[in-house]
Amino acid sequence: MRTALTELTGVRYPIVQTGMGWVAGPRLVSASAEAGALGILASATMSVEELRAAVRETKSRTDRPFGVNLRADAGDARERVRIIVDEGVRVASFALAPSRELIAELKNAGVVVIPSIGARRHAEKVAAWGADAVIVQGGEGGGHTGEVATTVLLPQVVDAVGIPVIAAGGFHDGRGLVAALSYGAAGIAMGTRFLLTSDSTVPDAVKARYLAASVKDVTVTTAVDGLPHRMLRTEMVAALERAGRVGALAQAVRRATGFRRLSGLSWSRMIRDGLAMKHGKDLSWSQVLLAANTPMLLKASMVEGRTDLGVMASGQVAGLIEDLPSCEELVRRVMSEASQALRTLPPPG
Repeated sequence: MRTALTELTGVRYPIVQTGMGWVAGPRLVSASAEAGALGILASATMSVEELRAAVRETKSRTDRPFGVNLRADAGDARERVRIIVDEGVRVASFALAPSRELIAELKNAGVVVIPSIGARRHAEKVAAWGADAVIVQGGEGGGHTGEVATTVLLPQVVDAVGIPVIAAGGFHDGRGLVAALSYGAAGIAMGTRFLLTSDSTVPDAVKARYLAASVKDVTVTTAVDGLPHRMLRTEMVAALERAGRVGALAQAVRRATGFRRLSGLSWSRMIRDGLAMKHGKDLSWSQVLLAANTPMLLKASMVEGRTDLGVMASGQVAGLIEDLPSCEELVRRVMSEASQALRTLPPPG
């Protein structure tokens, strides 16, 4: 299946495996790439040295195109861009809008730039700055998310910009791919569905929690870091939501103390990171502390398997997923379902 996405990136199928922190490492990304999708390596939870090593490991596992996801607001963003350029990575994606200058630097080096956005105005801005495509995530998507459903946001953005649009939020099968294409998208991006594969390094106990979840077990909460965050409802999330200001602060201090030991970060660094997230937002001090160690809360689940201490970002589609195929099996299934859906459409007229 050839679309503007496959033409732009050189992948076989119009499917993107998103850059999930602590999840999208070399094994998952290379497996996605080998399956014909665009795998995206998550770098926000890596040091610069770890990113370079991860890129090289991914290249050793596959010779197919893949991408790297960056935080545009990171202090070492330009160092990471240099790694992408030096290592010949095909795609750079961004969780926050990159500057006009950063887009130009990447494009001048032949790198395809694909920011992720959650609003029409953001898509218009990065398109005007020269982005090659955008990933549009509706409110169904996991992690930090907005309020507008994909079925409303996607056609808005398709009509507003003249670059390829990749639909994210609520996709897990071939029917969804066909639906996205009918809206004018050039492909789909999936996070939770790729997290729940046999190629994902997420611990089995954590995968089991996702597989057991119903649609109602996936919630949006601001209790973790003050921003709308879609995740599985767990005992920890429920406790944060029940706690008053004093109780929430006590829990945050206790958890921050534990995660400071795990991460090796100083209190001053954690508070500084939290204050940076607090800037321009009405966050309590407990939320500042939790915002500072949100990456460690994710690591506790996604790496350590501690579902009691960590958070599990999740799209609503977790409630529809029941198995753990390989990336190869998943992509083959999605394309087969898409072909079947297209064949069963009524003829025009």
